[in-house]
Amino acid sequence: MNKTLIVALCAALLLSACGDAGQQHAKDGSHPAAGDAGHGHAPGGEKITHFSERTELFVEFPRLVVGEKSAFAAHLTTVADFRALAVAKVSVILSGGGLPDEVFVNDKPSQPGIFRPEAQPQAAGERELTIEVATPEFTVRHLLGPVTVYADRKAADAEHGEHEEEGIAFTKEQQWKVDFATAEVLQKPLRPVISATGSVRGRPDGEALMLAPAPGRVLAAGPFPVLGQAVKKGELLATFAPSLGGDADLATLQADAKKAAIELDLAQRERARMESLFKEEAVPEKRLLAAQAGEASARANLAAAQGRAGQYGGAGGVPLRAPVAGVLADVRVAPGAYAQEGSALFHIVDRSALWLELRVPEAEAARLATPSGAAFRVDGIGDSFEIVPGRNGRLIAVGAAVDPTTRTLPVLFEMTAPDARLRIGMAVKAQVFAGPAREAVAVPVSAVLDENGIATVFVMIGGESFVRQSVRVGVCDGDWVEVVEGLEPGQRVVSRGAYLVKLAASNTGQIGHGHAH
Repeated sequence: MNKTLIVALCAALLLSACGDAGQQHAKDGSHPAAGDAGHGHAPGGEKITHFSERTELFVEFPRLVVGEKSAFAAHLTTVADFRALAVAKVSVILSGGGLPDEVFVNDKPSQPGIFRPEAQPQAAGERELTIEVATPEFTVRHLLGPVTVYADRKAADAEHGEHEEEGIAFTKEQQWKVDFATAEVLQKPLRPVISATGSVRGRPDGEALMLAPAPGRVLAAGPFPVLGQAVKKGELLATFAPSLGGDADLATLQADAKKAAIELDLAQRERARMESLFKEEAVPEKRLLAAQAGEASARANLAAAQGRAGQYGGAGGVPLRAPVAGVLADVRVAPGAYAQEGSALFHIVDRSALWLELRVPEAEAARLATPSGAAFRVDGIGDSFEIVPGRNGRLIAVGAAVDPTTRTLPVLFEMTAPDARLRIGMAVKAQVFAGPAREAVAVPVSAVLDENGIATVFVMIGGESFVRQSVRVGVCDGDWVEVVEGLEPGQRVVSRGAYLVKLAASNTGQIGHGHAH
């Protein structure tokens, strides 16, 4: 997606999400949630963001007062895909304080992802606030901690209002419409890596490119092979009829074969006559030996003539048999097609194991003692692939010499049971693991943006609020990168859609908090 399109998308989202602000208390005296007031919520309103293993909750609500209806705006997101939760029963539960539990339920969203249970507490005091989310697939509870229920409005308003969250505003409605996600900053083991490029290739003993042995025609020997067909070692794929050189044609070859057969017959008769005469001591032994040699020569000439005639066509052509078992990765000819000598006919690959051939820059070669694995990506596939020796592959070899042209060192890995999406010849960008893992603060690679040479992430400080944070990064291990400075474990960063939050940062003045939920 180019930048112009991203800017247009962001602008459209901002306009669609923004609405009128400044609504007052309802006529019946109830206090709407902050979301109902276009995010310009009443003094003392609460905002809480909480994650469970299945859902993210961002909830806004006013201070709770005995006997007053207070609307909660519960924004629910599924953490599996960071989309709005469309179907659920949402319950606000007030418990503890030596008082009976009070439960307020809403089972229908006002719009996908936003549920509005109304709480009308009957007892004042310190209560524990829980929001339960029940769907047909799962039930989770968000334990939000203590909350005060005030005896009257005067007591509630006497409390100092909470400070409004600062930072870059990017609303839930905007998040749900784009490719957006957040991830927790983790303390996890990372391995030192060396960047490399390379390609996917077949094993030398698991790949065969069959070439035309001479100029000629490829003839079907049954159903003609097709792309993707599985073949066994030694299986007959086709026959090859070499072209005749000079003035020779099929009739001439057949005549030569008949002439050779006649000569063999005469040689056999001569040998039999010499044997009879030799028994009668009418001829010396050398005459018998000469007759036997003549017969042998005539037999050889016949076999050669018959072979030359048989190569020209029909079942007698040169058989083309699969030298290895595998699948046909390429079929370059059709039945009856003419092929020049050395041209490719069939390409067979055994996909049960593939090789990853990497090239490590000369400057990094000294760090490659014994690589402990590799991770790589290919264009067009979002997932990364990892080779773990002893589990799904092994190290074949580290080159002993640097290529004088590319100034790189070859490193070979084998992949067992490779992903079906990988194809022979694919170019890869890889990381070679060059040592043991060590604990480090880490975030997904996708969370880090390069802003004029400065590594930057966007940290979530609330469900709809973010701040820009410069970081210093270290080693990159697969999809994760070390953060040496700037973040602490437990924080959350934007892992998908960071560029859109960056665009929103330049429009914060227009966005404000003035959109209606």
